[in-house]
Amino acid sequence: MASPGDFEAEEVRLREAMVGLLAEGGLLDDVGWKRAAQTVPRHRFVPGFYLAADVPDPQGLTVWEPVTANRDRSRWLKAAYADVTLITQFDGEEPDWSDPVARHGGAPTSSSTLPSLVLRMWADADVQAGQKVLEIGTGTGYSTALACERLGSGGVASIEVDQHRLGKAADALYECGYTPTLALADGIHGYWPEAPFDRIVAACSFRAVPPALVAQTRPGGRILLTLGGWLYGYARVLLTVGDDETAEGPLLPGTVSFMPARTHAAPAFGNPAHWAAELPEAARTAKHSPARITDATETAFHLRFLVQCAVPGAQLTTLGKVVHLVDVTSGSAATLTPNNGVWVVREGGPVRLWERAEAVMDAYDAADRPGPDTFTLTIDADGQHLRHPQLPSLRLPEP
Repeated sequence: MASPGDFEAEEVRLREAMVGLLAEGGLLDDVGWKRAAQTVPRHRFVPGFYLAADVPDPQGLTVWEPVTANRDRSRWLKAAYADVTLITQFDGEEPDWSDPVARHGGAPTSSSTLPSLVLRMWADADVQAGQKVLEIGTGTGYSTALACERLGSGGVASIEVDQHRLGKAADALYECGYTPTLALADGIHGYWPEAPFDRIVAACSFRAVPPALVAQTRPGGRILLTLGGWLYGYARVLLTVGDDETAEGPLLPGTVSFMPARTHAAPAFGNPAHWAAELPEAARTAKHSPARITDATETAFHLRFLVQCAVPGAQLTTLGKVVHLVDVTSGSAATLTPNNGVWVVREGGPVRLWERAEAVMDAYDAADRPGPDTFTLTIDADGQHLRHPQLPSLRLPEP
């Protein structure tokens, strides 16, 4: 039986190995963040989590296996110091980690984000000692602990919408000696009692930038968050706030996705077959395949976000070989069906969803498929607009 000393030695070895890999990837050039990653014990913030089994269940659903120290100490510790995201909650239901059970399918609603992304977010936001920082989405508290180690607890405020998650994170943080300001609050409203902030960093995605975050950031301060939506298109944006609650900044390169802020989550839309049954019989040949926004490529990832800006109320699902687009906000729908090597489109409702998507794809192609970092998001009295010198501007939905 392993002794406590053996466990501690293994934990230190695994943590150092993780830090070494992160440093090789260029994520720890800042000495302060490297020291934080070397110091914070991630395993203390993830007493239990789920890992996907190799084989789905008979219905094709992912089987999520619970992992704890009591069930398999070695597997638990190795996963805690792997550069992976660890799912800690599904469908807003807090597990009983003393007697956890496997889950079949479900929507993840809380996690410990992979350490490389956590550190990348703090670095991209240019968080420095002496600044006052708001973190949106405490989650397990690991990211919060890294910020406290780097900045000191007095410079860090973190808010979380889930009471159980916040309680668990608070216990872990305080047990490790970190005392940031913690509050149960919805990220779309920020946290006025501690404002203004020099930096705001969000570990969840928003359909548009919440105005409260701009109002709570000092002029010259920065906001780093992920824009998401109901098509599950994502883009990260780094905004610099102006003197009059305006803000502007570029999209950042790369492919990153975060769980949505719960108040910005997609609504249920029922049975897509019911929507399809109401569509007119008249069909046309699609100009673009839906694979252009669903393929597992960086180009498709970025294009999906741009299309989402044009049809912000749309959701996408596939039944058999038929791709369905449904917009519960306007009562519009479209189907795309493969037919002898082409796609056939049927559309109905006040918004021609795929026609709008195709217009974005046409403009994107004409501009030679520009990358995310060539786009700028502007926020002013006229709203939130995504701009590119060669493309029509795209308006984000009302926050």
